[in-house]
Amino acid sequence: MTKPVVALVGRPNVGKSTLFNRLAGERLAIVDDTPGTTRDRIFSEAEWSGHSFTIIDTGGIDPTHGGKTPLSVGSSDFIADIKQQAQVAIREADVVLMLTDGQTGPTPADHEIAEILRRNQKQVDGDYFPPILLVVNKCESLTERNSASQFYELGLGDPYAISAVHGTDTGDLLDALIDFFPEETPSEHDDSVKIAIVGKPNAGKSSLLNRLAGAERSIVSPIAGTTRDSVDTLLDVDGISVTLIDTAGIRRRGRIDPGVEKYSVVRAFKSIERADVALLMIDAVEGITAQDTHIAGYILDEWKSCVVLVNKWDAIEKDSYTMEEYTKKVRQELNFMDYVPILFISAKTGQRVDQVLPLALQVQEERLARLSTSKINAILQNAMDYQPPPTHAGIMLKIYYGTQVRSDPPTFVLFVNNPKLLHFTYQRYLENKIREDYGFLGTPIKLAAKGHKDKDK
Repeated sequence: MTKPVVALVGRPNVGKSTLFNRLAGERLAIVDDTPGTTRDRIFSEAEWSGHSFTIIDTGGIDPTHGGKTPLSVGSSDFIADIKQQAQVAIREADVVLMLTDGQTGPTPADHEIAEILRRNQKQVDGDYFPPILLVVNKCESLTERNSASQFYELGLGDPYAISAVHGTDTGDLLDALIDFFPEETPSEHDDSVKIAIVGKPNAGKSSLLNRLAGAERSIVSPIAGTTRDSVDTLLDVDGISVTLIDTAGIRRRGRIDPGVEKYSVVRAFKSIERADVALLMIDAVEGITAQDTHIAGYILDEWKSCVVLVNKWDAIEKDSYTMEEYTKKVRQELNFMDYVPILFISAKTGQRVDQVLPLALQVQEERLARLSTSKINAILQNAMDYQPPPTHAGIMLKIYYGTQVRSDPPTFVLFVNNPKLLHFTYQRYLENKIREDYGFLGTPIKLAAKGHKDKDK
C-alpha cells in the first residue's frame, strides 16, 4: 500500500515551511519571513506512531491578490501558479492541513482559501474527502492558544492551536492526523514483477511502453510532459506476470511547470516506490544530465534495482567507438550505481527493445537471490586474505562471520568486533567482492555491521 499524502496549504507566511521541516525532521524547505518564499511544492517522508506518510509543502495561496498585485518583490508572476499547484495538492491528498496565523486572526484570504478547500472536497457516504484539519499556527502564548477559537468562523471544525517553531502541541495534531488516514485494507495478492519506466519528460517513456505492450496504451507526443499519471499495463512475458508502470517525466525543480505537472513528479516518485525494477531512460541526443543522476539517486535511495536505457540511439551519428565512449560517460556520471546494466535502444525503431524486459527480469531474479552462509563466509575470507581489514588507533577490524538476512534487496549482516571500524571504503570493497562472485546485476546491496564478542577472549 502506498503512503498517505498530506498537503499543507494556506496563505503565505503562516508557517507552512516551518511545520513541514518539523514533520520531515530536517530543514528541507526555505523558511523566510517574506511572504511568498515557498514557490515550488516540496515533499518528504514523515512518520508518527508507526505510520509513514508523504508530506507536501505548497506555495501560499493568496486569492485576494489574484496574481496581479505582488506579495513581495519578484513574486507577482508566481501567485496564480502557487494557487494552482496548491489546488492540485488538495485534490490529490488523503488529508489536508490548512494553516492559519493565530497572531493575526482570521483574514479574508483565510475565508477564501477555506472556500477553495470545500469546493475541492467530494462527499462519499456522508463523509467529505479529503478531510481538512484546521491548524492555527504561531500560538506560542496561552492567550494566543485561547484566541484560536475565533477560527471556528472558517467553518472547518475544531482548530488545532500549535507552534511549529517550538513544536508545541504538534503531537496532538499528528495524533488527530493519523486517525484520518485511509484504512489499510488487504489487497489481492499481486505477484507480478513491477517495472517502472522513469526519466525526464520526452525521453521516450510512453513510446517504449507502447513498443513493449504492442499497443497504443499511452499517448505519444513530442510535447514534453504529456503523461500526467502513472499508467499500469499488465503483460505476460514467457509465463512471468509483469506490470509495467509508465510515469510522468521528472524535471529538476526549477524547470517543473506549475499545477498538474508538479504533482505528477510526486506520482513518479511513488511509482518508483512501488516498483521492483526501475528502467531509467536517458535521452541519447541530449546526453546524461544532472537530472538523470538525480532520478538515479532517488532509485538508489529507495533501494530499487535499475536498468539504464539510452534511448533515441538511432538519432546518434556513430562510429565503432561511440557506444564504448557513451558507456564510459554514463558510468562516470552514475559512479554510485556502477552495478547497473546499460542498454542502447530506440523506442521509435524498436532497436534492442526486445532485450529490455528479459534484462529487467534477469535483474529481478538476481535481486531475489539468496547466498548460503558458507558461501558468504568463503567470499569474506578470500576478500580479507587479499586485502586485510583496516585498523583504527591500533585496533584492527575483525569480521567473525556474515550472513544474508533478506533479499529484495539483498541484505547482509557482518558480525564484527567493533562496527565503527568498518569504514565505508572497506565496506564498498566487500560489496564488490560479493558482486565478483555473484553479480546481483543492477541491484543495490545492503551491508550492515553488528557487534559480536571475540570468542578468542
